[in-house]
Amino acid sequence: MYLVDDLFPGLCDLNGEDFPHFPDRSSPWSILSASDNGLVSQLSSIEGANNGIFIHPDARIGECVRIEGPCYIGSKAEVRHSAYLRAGSWICEEAVVGHSSEVKNSVLLPGSKAPHFNYVGDSILGIGVNIGAGVKLSNVRNDRKEVTIKLANGERLGTGLRKLGALIGDGSQLGCNVVTNPGTIIAPSSMISPNETISGWFDAKS
Repeated sequence: MYLVDDLFPGLCDLNGEDFPHFPDRSSPWSILSASDNGLVSQLSSIEGANNGIFIHPDARIGECVRIEGPCYIGSKAEVRHSAYLRAGSWICEEAVVGHSSEVKNSVLLPGSKAPHFNYVGDSILGIGVNIGAGVKLSNVRNDRKEVTIKLANGERLGTGLRKLGALIGDGSQLGCNVVTNPGTIIAPSSMISPNETISGWFDAKS
C-alpha cells in the first residue's frame, strides 16, 4: 500500500482530470517539489489556462481576490473575498478558500476547505478536510534545514524539501487556531482540538 493511498483513499473513486497526478505514490510530498513532475510543472501544462491561470466556468470567485499563476480552480470551487492564491495552487472541485486565506504551492483535493484566515503552504488537504478558523500549516523550519517526516511506524525520512507543510488525510477536521509544524502528517478521519500544535505523525480518530 502506498502512502498516497493510505492518506487519500478517496482518490481511487474519483474520475476525470480535476486533481493532480502524484509522480511517486510512496512519497506524496514529491508533488510539491520543483521537479518536472511537480505541481507547478503540471499546472503549467493545463490546456485552456489564461496566463497560467485556469478557472472553471462553474467556480465562484469573490471580490478582491489575488490569483498568481500557475493555478487551477476547479468546478464549483469557491474562492472568497480577499483570498490570496499564490503560484502552484491547485483548488479541486467544490473546495473552498475562504476570506483572507492564503494558499501557496498546495493542493486542496475535492471538497476540502480552508475557509477563514488560514495559511496553507506547501501542503496537501485530502478529500473533505476542513481546517478551522486561524489554522496555520507552517512550511519552513526555523533553522531552514531540510524538512523530515515521521511515518506511522516511527520511521523518519528526509524529503529533500526545505519547504513542506502538512499532508492531511481524507475527512480530517482541525479545530480553530491549530498550528502544524513543517512535515506533519495527519491520518484520515483525524479530529484535532482547537489551539493544538501538531508535529510528526498524528492519528486520532473521531
